[in-house]
Amino acid sequence: MTPALRLRLFLPAALLLTLLLAWALSGAPRFGTFDGRYGQWLNHHTVPQRHVTDVVTAINFDYRGWDTLGEEFILFISVIGVRLLLRTQRDERETRPRDQAPGRRATSSSASVRVLGLALIGPLVLYGLDVVTHGQLTPGGGFQGGVVLATALWLVYLAGSYETMLHVTPETLVGWTEAAGAGGYALIGLYGWLTGVAYLQNVLPLGQVGSVFSGGTIPLISLAVAGAVTGGFVLLLRAFLAEALQVRSRS
Repeated sequence: MTPALRLRLFLPAALLLTLLLAWALSGAPRFGTFDGRYGQWLNHHTVPQRHVTDVVTAINFDYRGWDTLGEEFILFISVIGVRLLLRTQRDERETRPRDQAPGRRATSSSASVRVLGLALIGPLVLYGLDVVTHGQLTPGGGFQGGVVLATALWLVYLAGSYETMLHVTPETLVGWTEAAGAGGYALIGLYGWLTGVAYLQNVLPLGQVGSVFSGGTIPLISLAVAGAVTGGFVLLLRAFLAEALQVRSRS
Protein backbone atom coordinates (compact mmCIF):
# COMPACT_ATOMS: atom_id res chain seq x y z
CA MET A 1 0.00 0.00 0.00
CA THR A 2 1.46 3.33 -1.06
CA PRO A 3 1.63 6.37 1.27
CA ALA A 4 -0.82 8.24 -0.96
CA LEU A 5 -3.38 5.43 -0.74
CA ARG A 6 -2.98 5.20 3.03
CA LEU A 7 -3.57 8.95 3.29
CA ARG A 8 -6.71 8.74 1.14
CA LEU A 9 -8.06 5.98 3.38
CA PHE A 10 -7.13 7.81 6.59
CA LEU A 11 -8.57 11.24 5.85
CA PRO A 12 -12.24 10.19 5.39
CA ALA A 13 -12.07 7.98 8.50
CA ALA A 14 -10.51 10.81 10.52
CA LEU A 15 -13.15 13.25 9.29
CA LEU A 16 -15.97 10.86 10.20
CA LEU A 17 -14.48 10.29 13.66
CA THR A 18 -14.12 14.05 14.21
CA LEU A 19 -17.77 14.64 13.26
CA LEU A 20 -18.96 11.84 15.57
CA LEU A 21 -16.91 13.21 18.48
CA ALA A 22 -18.24 16.72 17.88
CA TRP A 23 -21.79 15.38 17.78
CA ALA A 24 -21.26 13.45 21.03
CA LEU A 25 -19.67 16.40 22.84
CA SER A 26 -22.45 18.74 21.73
CA GLY A 27 -24.86 16.78 23.91
CA ALA A 28 -22.61 16.72 26.97
CA PRO A 29 -23.72 18.66 30.06
CA ARG A 30 -22.27 22.11 30.66
CA PHE A 31 -18.90 22.30 32.36
CA GLY A 32 -19.26 22.24 36.14
CA THR A 33 -22.68 20.57 36.16
CA PHE A 34 -23.31 17.05 37.44
CA ASP A 35 -26.19 14.86 36.42
CA GLY A 36 -25.35 11.70 38.30
CA ARG A 37 -28.73 10.24 39.09
CA TYR A 38 -27.52 6.74 38.30
CA GLY A 39 -24.51 7.11 40.59
CA GLN A 40 -26.60 8.60 43.37
CA TRP A 41 -29.10 5.75 43.09
CA LEU A 42 -26.30 3.18 43.35
CA ASN A 43 -24.71 4.91 46.33
CA HIS A 44 -28.04 4.79 48.10
CA HIS A 45 -29.10 1.21 47.24
CA THR A 46 -25.90 -0.86 46.86
CA VAL A 47 -25.38 -1.64 50.54
CA PRO A 48 -28.97 -2.72 51.33
CA GLN A 49 -29.42 -4.57 48.02
CA ARG A 50 -26.06 -6.33 47.67
CA HIS A 51 -24.48 -6.04 51.14
CA VAL A 52 -21.36 -4.60 49.44
CA THR A 53 -19.58 -1.48 50.68
CA ASP A 54 -17.53 -0.87 47.51
CA VAL A 55 -19.98 0.44 44.94
CA VAL A 56 -17.56 0.17 41.99
CA THR A 57 -17.10 -3.57 42.55
CA ALA A 58 -20.88 -4.05 42.78
CA ILE A 59 -21.30 -2.19 39.49
CA ASN A 60 -18.58 -4.19 37.71
CA PHE A 61 -19.57 -7.65 38.91
CA ASP A 62 -23.30 -7.31 39.46
CA TYR A 63 -25.30 -4.33 38.17
CA ARG A 64 -23.42 -4.32 34.86
CA GLY A 65 -21.83 -7.75 35.14
CA TRP A 66 -22.73 -8.60 31.54
CA ASP A 67 -20.60 -5.71 30.24
CA THR A 68 -17.68 -6.77 32.43
CA LEU A 69 -17.96 -10.31 31.08
CA GLY A 70 -17.47 -8.88 27.60
CA GLU A 71 -14.43 -6.92 28.76
CA GLU A 72 -13.05 -10.10 30.31
CA PHE A 73 -13.24 -11.95 27.01
CA ILE A 74 -11.71 -9.00 25.16
CA LEU A 75 -8.64 -9.50 27.34
CA PHE A 76 -8.80 -13.27 26.83
CA ILE A 77 -8.98 -12.96 23.04
CA SER A 78 -6.26 -10.28 23.00
CA VAL A 79 -3.85 -12.58 24.83
CA ILE A 80 -4.61 -15.38 22.36
CA GLY A 81 -4.01 -12.99 19.46
CA VAL A 82 -0.65 -11.81 20.79
CA ARG A 83 0.54 -15.35 21.41
CA LEU A 84 -0.50 -16.40 17.92
CA LEU A 85 1.39 -13.49 16.39
CA LEU A 86 4.52 -14.22 18.42
CA ARG A 87 4.39 -18.02 18.24
CA THR A 88 7.36 -19.98 16.97
CA GLN A 89 6.86 -20.89 13.32
CA ARG A 90 7.10 -24.51 12.29
CA ASP A 91 10.17 -23.83 10.14
CA GLU A 92 12.00 -22.05 12.97
CA ARG A 93 13.91 -23.34 15.95
CA GLU A 94 14.92 -21.57 19.15
CA THR A 95 18.51 -21.27 20.33
CA ARG A 96 20.01 -19.96 23.53
CA PRO A 97 18.38 -16.87 25.10
CA ARG A 98 20.14 -13.61 24.45
CA ASP A 99 19.20 -10.11 23.39
CA GLN A 100 18.63 -9.90 19.67
CA ALA A 101 18.65 -6.09 19.45
CA PRO A 102 21.67 -4.89 17.43
CA GLY A 103 24.44 -3.21 19.35
CA ARG A 104 23.57 -4.40 22.85
CA ARG A 105 23.39 -7.54 24.91
CA ALA A 106 21.00 -8.62 27.64
CA THR A 107 22.69 -7.84 30.95
CA SER A 108 22.05 -9.41 34.32
CA SER A 109 20.11 -7.46 36.93
CA SER A 110 22.17 -5.56 39.46
CA ALA A 111 22.52 -6.88 42.99
CA SER A 112 20.29 -4.11 44.35
CA VAL A 113 17.50 -4.95 41.87
CA ARG A 114 17.71 -8.66 42.72
CA VAL A 115 17.63 -8.04 46.47
CA LEU A 116 14.75 -5.56 46.27
CA GLY A 117 12.83 -7.80 43.85
CA LEU A 118 13.17 -10.84 46.08
CA ALA A 119 12.06 -8.80 49.08
CA LEU A 120 8.95 -7.56 47.28
CA ILE A 121 7.69 -10.86 45.79
CA GLY A 122 6.13 -12.19 49.00
CA PRO A 123 4.48 -8.92 50.11
CA LEU A 124 3.13 -8.32 46.59
CA VAL A 125 1.53 -11.77 46.49
CA LEU A 126 -0.14 -11.17 49.86
CA TYR A 127 -1.22 -7.68 48.85
CA GLY A 128 -2.65 -8.96 45.55
CA LEU A 129 -4.64 -11.65 47.34
CA ASP A 130 -5.91 -9.06 49.81
CA VAL A 131 -7.03 -6.75 46.99
CA VAL A 132 -8.85 -9.62 45.26
CA THR A 133 -10.61 -11.04 48.33
CA HIS A 134 -11.63 -7.65 49.78
CA GLY A 135 -12.84 -6.03 46.55
CA GLN A 136 -16.44 -6.07 47.77
CA LEU A 137 -15.44 -4.14 50.91
CA THR A 138 -12.73 -1.71 49.81
CA PRO A 139 -11.46 -0.38 46.45
CA GLY A 140 -9.99 -3.26 44.49
CA GLY A 141 -11.20 -6.54 43.07
CA GLY A 142 -10.14 -9.09 40.49
CA PHE A 143 -8.80 -6.70 37.87
CA GLN A 144 -6.58 -4.71 40.21
CA GLY A 145 -5.54 -7.69 42.31
CA GLY A 146 -4.79 -9.76 39.22
CA VAL A 147 -2.38 -7.11 37.95
CA VAL A 148 -0.66 -6.99 41.34
CA LEU A 149 -0.27 -10.78 41.38
CA ALA A 150 1.12 -10.77 37.84
CA THR A 151 3.60 -8.06 38.84
CA ALA A 152 4.84 -10.25 41.67
CA LEU A 153 5.57 -12.98 39.13
CA TRP A 154 7.31 -10.50 36.83
CA LEU A 155 9.65 -9.67 39.69
CA VAL A 156 10.89 -13.26 39.51
CA TYR A 157 12.38 -12.37 36.13
CA LEU A 158 13.91 -9.11 37.37
CA ALA A 159 15.27 -10.63 40.58
CA GLY A 160 16.27 -13.97 39.04
CA SER A 161 16.47 -14.95 35.41
CA TYR A 162 14.39 -15.78 32.37
CA GLU A 163 14.73 -19.51 33.03
CA THR A 164 13.65 -19.06 36.66
CA MET A 165 10.52 -17.20 35.60
CA LEU A 166 9.66 -19.97 33.14
CA HIS A 167 10.14 -22.53 35.90
CA VAL A 168 7.79 -20.83 38.39
CA THR A 169 5.16 -19.99 35.74
CA PRO A 170 4.55 -23.26 33.82
CA GLU A 171 2.84 -22.39 30.56
CA THR A 172 0.21 -25.09 30.90
CA LEU A 173 -0.73 -24.07 34.45
CA VAL A 174 -0.83 -20.36 33.62
CA GLY A 175 -2.90 -21.02 30.49
CA TRP A 176 -5.41 -23.12 32.43
CA THR A 177 -5.60 -20.41 35.10
CA GLU A 178 -6.52 -17.78 32.52
CA ALA A 179 -9.03 -20.06 30.81
CA ALA A 180 -10.60 -21.16 34.10
CA GLY A 181 -10.96 -17.53 35.17
CA ALA A 182 -12.70 -16.46 31.97
CA GLY A 183 -14.83 -19.60 31.81
CA GLY A 184 -15.62 -19.48 35.52
CA TYR A 185 -17.13 -16.01 35.12
CA ALA A 186 -19.46 -17.30 32.41
CA LEU A 187 -20.38 -20.39 34.43
CA ILE A 188 -21.31 -18.30 37.47
CA GLY A 189 -23.79 -16.50 35.25
CA LEU A 190 -25.22 -19.81 34.07
CA TYR A 191 -25.95 -20.76 37.68
CA GLY A 192 -28.60 -18.05 37.71
CA TRP A 193 -30.29 -19.65 34.73
CA LEU A 194 -30.30 -23.02 36.47
CA THR A 195 -32.18 -21.48 39.40
CA GLY A 196 -34.74 -19.90 37.09
CA VAL A 197 -33.62 -16.24 37.12
CA ALA A 198 -31.74 -13.96 34.75
CA TYR A 199 -28.20 -14.66 33.58
CA LEU A 200 -25.59 -13.33 36.08
CA GLN A 201 -28.30 -12.43 38.57
CA ASN A 202 -26.99 -12.53 42.13
CA VAL A 203 -28.62 -15.64 43.60
CA LEU A 204 -26.29 -16.67 46.44
CA PRO A 205 -26.76 -15.60 50.09
CA LEU A 206 -25.60 -12.01 50.48
CA GLY A 207 -24.04 -12.50 53.91
CA GLN A 208 -23.39 -9.79 56.48
CA VAL A 209 -22.37 -6.29 55.45
CA GLY A 210 -18.66 -5.78 56.10
CA SER A 211 -17.83 -9.49 55.96
CA VAL A 212 -15.40 -10.99 53.44
CA PHE A 213 -18.13 -13.49 52.54
CA SER A 214 -20.70 -10.81 51.73
CA GLY A 215 -22.00 -9.91 48.29
CA GLY A 216 -23.29 -13.26 47.04
CA THR A 217 -21.73 -14.04 43.66
CA ILE A 218 -19.62 -10.85 43.60
CA PRO A 219 -16.57 -12.32 45.43
CA LEU A 220 -16.67 -15.43 43.23
CA ILE A 221 -16.69 -13.36 40.05
CA SER A 222 -13.84 -11.26 41.45
CA LEU A 223 -11.78 -14.41 42.02
CA ALA A 224 -12.51 -15.61 38.48
CA VAL A 225 -11.45 -12.27 37.03
CA ALA A 226 -8.26 -12.34 39.11
CA GLY A 227 -7.33 -15.72 37.64
CA ALA A 228 -7.97 -14.54 34.08
CA VAL A 229 -6.07 -11.28 34.52
CA THR A 230 -3.09 -12.86 36.30
CA GLY A 231 -2.83 -15.68 33.77
CA GLY A 232 -3.29 -13.36 30.81
CA PHE A 233 -0.62 -10.87 31.87
CA VAL A 234 1.88 -13.62 32.70
CA LEU A 235 1.31 -15.25 29.32
CA LEU A 236 1.88 -11.90 27.63
CA LEU A 237 5.12 -11.43 29.55
CA ARG A 238 6.31 -14.90 28.56
CA ALA A 239 5.51 -14.23 24.90
CA PHE A 240 7.23 -10.83 24.80
CA LEU A 241 10.32 -12.09 26.61
CA ALA A 242 10.56 -15.12 24.35
CA GLU A 243 10.43 -12.83 21.33
CA ALA A 244 13.01 -10.42 22.73
CA LEU A 245 15.48 -12.84 24.29
CA GLN A 246 15.52 -15.83 21.99
CA VAL A 247 17.30 -16.02 18.66
CA ARG A 248 15.36 -17.85 16.02
CA SER A 249 17.20 -19.32 13.06
CA ARG A 250 15.97 -21.18 10.02
CA SER A 251 16.33 -24.91 10.35
